[in-house]
Formats: sequence, structure tokens, C-alpha cells
Amino acid sequence: MTRKGIVVGYDGSQESRAALDWSLDSARQRHLPVLAVHASALPIPPLAAGGYWRVDESMLRQAGQQVLDDAAKHAAEYAPEVEFSTSLVTAPAVPTLMDASEGAELLVVGARGLDGFSEMLVGSTSVQLAAHGSCPTIVVRPPDDAPEPAGPEAGRVVVGVDGSAISESALGFAFEEASLRGVGLTALHAWDAGFLDLPGHGAPVPAQVSTDTFLDEELRVVSESLAGWREKFPDVDVRENVIKGRPAFELIAASRGALLLVVGSRGRGGFTSLLLGSVSHTVLHHAHCPVAVVR
Repeated sequence: MTRKGIVVGYDGSQESRAALDWSLDSARQRHLPVLAVHASALPIPPLAAGGYWRVDESMLRQAGQQVLDDAAKHAAEYAPEVEFSTSLVTAPAVPTLMDASEGAELLVVGARGLDGFSEMLVGSTSVQLAAHGSCPTIVVRPPDDAPEPAGPEAGRVVVGVDGSAISESALGFAFEEASLRGVGLTALHAWDAGFLDLPGHGAPVPAQVSTDTFLDEELRVVSESLAGWREKFPDVDVRENVIKGRPAFELIAASRGALLLVVGSRGRGGFTSLLLGSVSHTVLHHAHCPVAVVR
């Protein structure tokens, strides 16, 4: 790409079409170009008598180019004002997209896909991209046929806050998105009184310690995190939501009808191991809106 823009993984599936549309919409708001990347690396099956089938790379590239041509045609119709280009690579999806994300503003992928993108969420692909990509990673799924009823954060950007440095990066990205879209922002801080917030470990809370013991501290974490960003983005309507509960479940509930759910790649307390443990998988599998993971 000649200048920073948005990279989207595209394989022709319904999920990647949703990712493409999200990319084009965001490109219009940000005045950025879009690069659609198609990566194909078919396995070479062994022959019964020994040896391997020979894969015709020219046929693989021809099929991939057709997929990208369809993407270009759709982009020209959907967002003719957006500068659009394509890249065809016969290589595995993860390293291809990670390379393409160098210098990009955003990396956008579908929740699932075909061929090289088939394990985008059910395997390690999305975790690798979100953990190691050079820019924020957006995971998009197509609209549900039977969507959940919209929740109180419908039409807003929702961001998980825990007071960590990476949470600050997520906040900055979320405020920028809300400002660009002209919508409100909900900062959600979920905490579990069942565990003390100790570095690296959780310890059972003594029976005599009540939930209220932690409330002032949790409120302070959110207020201090938001202070500077409120001043920088005075146009954004900010809603604070400090709630006792499991972070992943509360984020999923808040995502019903939301425009975007933003989380940091790691955090403290309830957000520890957000990408490396069960929380990330839960959010990425079950959120009702696109998820942005910010390193």
C-alpha cells in the first residue's frame, strides 16, 4: 500500500463479505484506502502408493484472483469513493495477514471463512492475529438471522476498562471510533468480588469483606482512566458502567446492538489473559457485534 490504510482478509465467504463491508464503511469515515488480501495454501495430500499429488499453483491463483475480482466489483458498487486494491498470495493466512498489517491502521477479518480462513475463530488463527498483528484487529460476523434483542448499549461503542496500560490503548481507539461515527461510548468495568486483585493470582475474599469494600476503588479506576480521554474527545457522550460480574459475560451482554466492542489484548484482574485464555474465546465466539482487539 502506498499509505497507511485498512487491510481485510477476503475469501468470498459470507463472513469475509461482512468484514469487507465493515472495512469500506470505516475507510469512508477515516478517509483511508482498503487492501483486500486473499491467501490460499492448500494441503498436498499423500498418494496411496507413496509420494504426493502435484498442486497446480496456476489454478490456485486463478481461483483466488476470481475471488478478489468479485471483491473489487462489490467495493466499486458499495463504496466507489474508497481507494481499493487487492493482493493475492499463495501462502498460509496468518503470516500473510500479519505481514500485510505492517504499517496499516486496521486489520479486519471475518469470524469464519473458507480455505485458509476456515479456522479464524475456532482455532488459533484469530488469537495469533490479535496478539501479534501490528495494528488493531477487528473480527466481524454477518448479521444474525434471528438477532438478540438490542440491549441498553445499542448504537454505541462499548469498551472494556480495567486501568491497565493496554486498556488505555483500547480506550483511545474506542473514543476515536465513537467520535468518527458520531455515537456515544460506554466504558464497562466488570469486576468479581470473589477474588482479590493480586498480580498474577486471585485469592478468596474473606467472608467479612463485603462487595462494597471494593466499589469505591473500582469506580476510581474507571474515572481516572476516562478523565484525559473525555477532555480530548468532548464531542463523545460517555457512559460509565461499573458492574460486579464476570468480564466476558458482561461484555457479551453489553454488545447486544452495539456498533463495536473494544478490548485490550491483555489487562489486569478480570481482563488478564483476555487473548490467551477462555475470556477471549468466549468474547470472540459470542459477542453480538464486531470485536476490536487493541494491543
